[in-house]
Amino acid sequence: MRLGIMLTGGILLLPVLVFVTSLLFWPGVLLKAYNWYWRRRLGLGVRYSHSGSYRFCYFSRGTPGETTPSLLLLHGFSASKDMWLPVINFLPKEQHVVCVDMPGHEGTSRTGAEDYSIQGQVSRIHQFVQSVGLHERPFHLVGTSMGGNVAGVYAARYPSDLSSLTLVCPAGLIYPTESKFIVRLKELEQNITQEKSIPLIPRTAQELEDMLKLCCHTPPRLPQQVLRGLLANRLPNNDFYREVFMEIVGEESRHSLQDHLHLITVPLQVIWGRQDQVVDVCGAAVIQAALPHTQVDVVDNCGHSVVLERPRKMAQVLMDFVSAQEVCDAKSKKLS
Repeated sequence: MRLGIMLTGGILLLPVLVFVTSLLFWPGVLLKAYNWYWRRRLGLGVRYSHSGSYRFCYFSRGTPGETTPSLLLLHGFSASKDMWLPVINFLPKEQHVVCVDMPGHEGTSRTGAEDYSIQGQVSRIHQFVQSVGLHERPFHLVGTSMGGNVAGVYAARYPSDLSSLTLVCPAGLIYPTESKFIVRLKELEQNITQEKSIPLIPRTAQELEDMLKLCCHTPPRLPQQVLRGLLANRLPNNDFYREVFMEIVGEESRHSLQDHLHLITVPLQVIWGRQDQVVDVCGAAVIQAALPHTQVDVVDNCGHSVVLERPRKMAQVLMDFVSAQEVCDAKSKKLS
């Protein structure tokens, strides 16, 4: 009897022991396991598609609807498709949604600099769209930060693919008011070397905390073990992140969205955190000046990471805009 109790206790204790050991020694692995669990809970299946030898990693949920367009979500610099999990948590369960790892990020092929410029990323995302058949029916494209730059240029180059577009704190503009990050970037601009610290490429736990403070109006209070896990998952990719960073801040990419604004013809929504320290909220006015019919949603008490800080609000204003476009399309069809 006592032996049975001891064995049962040992079995019950084992998962706890594994968890504690992972938290202490492999926090990065534990965070990946957590994302796996969250994807599974939200009904998101990880898949792969190919364009020749190039591989895209993505997850999706649902199937394309008859009237509601599919959503394709593009993440920001040094993130992954998992950054959208908090937003997807608040999207309608029947909504068809697709999130892809941007070129070189996470599970998508890592090639060379030609794929990491904004134009290169746009070309690769277009290949992805064709490889999974999203282009067969106009879809709604969403991009945040670097992904917003890519999404805007995509809309300019491939307007027939899209029903509408949402840009979230997009990079790629000429901002009348320089943000804290842009000021720092200009300080580094003349001499970016391996020894220089780039705010979005942390190398230590302190630099990671500083990055979270830069990107969030109210940074999440994370235990040191979680910070260690986040850093452990990022450090092996820092050389790649630096290569991408040098491409997207280079002369050909830095103002790509600004240069293509006049070519965007699809209905456009802009979402921006009012306290954004990476790219100033004045960028919303820049877009609206070029495209007066743009719908602008400014989120109060929120920084650059709208997806992380205000996922419920993000999902709400996104779906409100998509639904409004459906109504407009229905009215247009009746009139025609």
